[in-house]
Amino acid sequence: MALAGVPVAGLVFDMDGTLIESHAAVPAAYRAAVVAGGGREHTDEEIIAGYPLGAPAALLTALLGRPASDTDVARYHDELASVADRVTVYDGVAALLTEAARRVPVGLFTGASHAAAEILLDRTGLAEHFTVVVGGDEVDRPKPDPEGVLLACRRLGVEPGRSAYVGDSTLDLRAARSAGARSVAAGWGHQYDPSGPADLTAVHPSNLLALLG
Repeated sequence: MALAGVPVAGLVFDMDGTLIESHAAVPAAYRAAVVAGGGREHTDEEIIAGYPLGAPAALLTALLGRPASDTDVARYHDELASVADRVTVYDGVAALLTEAARRVPVGLFTGASHAAAEILLDRTGLAEHFTVVVGGDEVDRPKPDPEGVLLACRRLGVEPGRSAYVGDSTLDLRAARSAGARSVAAGWGHQYDPSGPADLTAVHPSNLLALLG
């Protein structure tokens, strides 16, 4: 498989906004967990604005106004599992992953926790496509730091320079660039910005394999 003439030996994907639309579930799970933990009720917009903080423990800490405990994080995961049926897969993603996984190792790096990723990938039927899943709670620094992309590539056994990271947000693309991977913008995603630092842009998931050659 080639990307702009350069062989690509592995693909790594972002999750929310790239593979799935989770806005009907994730904010609701955070809101319920925060209220149960004694915090105030936050709007979807307030919760979504905190996503760049990284893994659930960091966002829960911000929303609760105190350090999040293991109990808070476990409560969030329980709440997420209870509403995960509200999550939808973007049109064309399942077919893309099926074909991509036939050609190269496929991994995922998400700012969500590993447990949250497993919940959502399992519920949407996408889990089988991934050789490696890296959660935001497995790295010290969130995107745009390249740590997560590098870890996913290492676990896939693929050199970052021979991989591509696919994501919808500018943070995803900056993380890819910093890791030395090709940055591919998911143009269908809810945080897609045409001015982002993308090496290539896929308007629809079905375009991605064509871009890869």
